[in-house]
Amino acid sequence: MAILKNAVVAILPIMTFLHGALSFGEEPSQKPIVPQTLLKLIHAPEVQKELGFEQEDEKLLAVLREIDGPWWRSRILPEEKQQAVVAEIEKQLLTELKGLLADDKIKRLREIEVQSQGTRSLLRSGIAKSVGLTSKQSDEIQKAFLETDKVARKLVGNPKDRAEVEKELNIARENEKQKLNSILSQANRLALTKLIGTQFDTAGLKRIYPLAPELIDSGEWTGGEPTTLADQRGKVVLVHFYAFQCHNCVANFDHYNRWQKTLVSRGVTVIGIQTPETSAERNVSLVKAAAKEKGFQFPVLVDVSSKNWDAWGNTMWPTVYVVDKNGYIRWLWQGELNWQGATGDKSIEKLVDELLEETPY
Repeated sequence: MAILKNAVVAILPIMTFLHGALSFGEEPSQKPIVPQTLLKLIHAPEVQKELGFEQEDEKLLAVLREIDGPWWRSRILPEEKQQAVVAEIEKQLLTELKGLLADDKIKRLREIEVQSQGTRSLLRSGIAKSVGLTSKQSDEIQKAFLETDKVARKLVGNPKDRAEVEKELNIARENEKQKLNSILSQANRLALTKLIGTQFDTAGLKRIYPLAPELIDSGEWTGGEPTTLADQRGKVVLVHFYAFQCHNCVANFDHYNRWQKTLVSRGVTVIGIQTPETSAERNVSLVKAAAKEKGFQFPVLVDVSSKNWDAWGNTMWPTVYVVDKNGYIRWLWQGELNWQGATGDKSIEKLVDELLEETPY
């Protein structure tokens, strides 16, 4: 979002974690949203290189493995609690990074963070003070952002009138742009320019999600040999959560079988995780019989105690996760892949094609 003539700043144009309050129907916060981008940025290879890390630096990986589980699971929390949890994880990350990076590199990371947050960074008290905003300016800026957020919230849940809402959102963003340009002085713009440092392309970052949680072996598998995500490094992995009596899950089964037949030879692994909802789905024998009946020839982990469901912070049957060759989550699809004309299967297959071209570290 480049609205400042002397301070071009960009918002990461990739799906952010849905706020829990929006997902579960709770009353949303009346505060404008400031994107919490620091954790996403540190996962991007381009940012890691900018900070001087070698590819898949072991010390950095150790930090990511510590924070990624809590971070990923935080996406299902109510909005304000999620923001608080992420803020604490960001503090933890910065503390750990101070032991790995020189001060100038930490400063560079914070500059990129401001760039990625765009003009929303002006809502941060430290940034507002550094830019020299008055209380009146800050209040007017918050009102402008709230008007845009009010429209953006209509898109949560994939509404039927999505196209119309997107048009409305584009108008809201244009109005926001004009208002901010009228609120900010030239001195404000110049001060913000100094805070963002050398321009860094955050728009092209693709790997901004955490490492996928390792599978928790229940000792019960069907359809194929037991495996781990570590065993599958170097391959693209499609992990799908399902329950065999779930109607929406059954609607996806043909896609999973097709992926097994057409993608495995190209370096893709399909893994199912059967997490129960009904009493029958807690019966291991019935789970295995259903998998055999449906022709599953990929490994299925029978997650009787829902430990994997909890570890992944999963909330819906079915859900498909796309994991890249280095073990990072790159996308997820919740629900039927072809629900009401959706083309989730094609979107996943397109992404798989792209990920297969990437070189594993």
